[in-house]
Amino acid sequence: MDTRREGTFKIVNPPLFMLIFAVENQGSQFFHFEPRRVMAETPGSRFRTAIEDETPLQIPGVINAYCALMAQRVGYRAIYLSGAGVANASFGMPDLGMTSMTDVVADIERITAVSELPLLVDADTGWGHALCVARTVKAFIKAGAAAMHLEDQQAAKRCGHRPGKAMVEASEMVDRIHASVDARNDESFVIMARTDALANEGLNASIERCQKYIEAGADVIFAEAITDPDEYRKFTSSLSVPVLANMTEFGMSPLLTVDELRDAGVKLVLYPLSAFRAMSAAAQEMYEGIRNTGSQQEWVSKMQTREDLYANLDYYTYEQQIDEILKKSN
Repeated sequence: MDTRREGTFKIVNPPLFMLIFAVENQGSQFFHFEPRRVMAETPGSRFRTAIEDETPLQIPGVINAYCALMAQRVGYRAIYLSGAGVANASFGMPDLGMTSMTDVVADIERITAVSELPLLVDADTGWGHALCVARTVKAFIKAGAAAMHLEDQQAAKRCGHRPGKAMVEASEMVDRIHASVDARNDESFVIMARTDALANEGLNASIERCQKYIEAGADVIFAEAITDPDEYRKFTSSLSVPVLANMTEFGMSPLLTVDELRDAGVKLVLYPLSAFRAMSAAAQEMYEGIRNTGSQQEWVSKMQTREDLYANLDYYTYEQQIDEILKKSN
């Protein structure tokens, strides 16, 4: 079977949870799963299974627990917590490395408390040297995350689609990945390496970086700020692990469909702030409308209904539980 486009996944011993790795066979790539001694289902194993089951795996960004519930109800298999989302939505600050690891962990815990969807989390540059990166991995796993991505920018980082990015040497990023892999006390937890080097160093150098990151133990590559669809093909054909495409709006990358990304060999596709941007535009219009007209009547038809809210929250189940408790106390 020619698996160059399909990226066929083969499962060995389904009761065991598997670890993705890729090998090249006569110019074609095919991915399969190596059994690991993981005896209970984990967030990481659910994330790996989702990659196997859906190609490319669509991963929407969620800025809070309620958004996670909405994404789950729609039928997504995985969700994402963006560093920009934490900074913008939780703190009202720009995404310039101003939030801390503990700030992100707080949002992870809120999301994983209500949703079993595997959560990919933005770990920025790891918040420090190798020991800090190791602490981040352990904290994310403890909080219930399924996967994280680290980037190869310097600590004073910028948005991946803004100018002025400064890269660390590949060797320093390799150290970050080694620290992540060594700190991982759950082998199913996915370590993803993001490279921002394309803008500064070009395609070939970026791919060379990624090959080093894979040798260091990265499970997935996040190729940031791709400007040409053919560049995805060059990444996916050159690398032995799944590649993620970031379909963020108003950035450097063209917004491609899942079919186009699948044809390019991409295995995961991220929509980091799509819902947040739509929500923010709607909220801005709502605030302006009430202020200018003195009423929200004109916008009621555009609002989420109380019933939809209750359905997402499973409100009536909670209410029934309260009623049963009260009956027992009487």
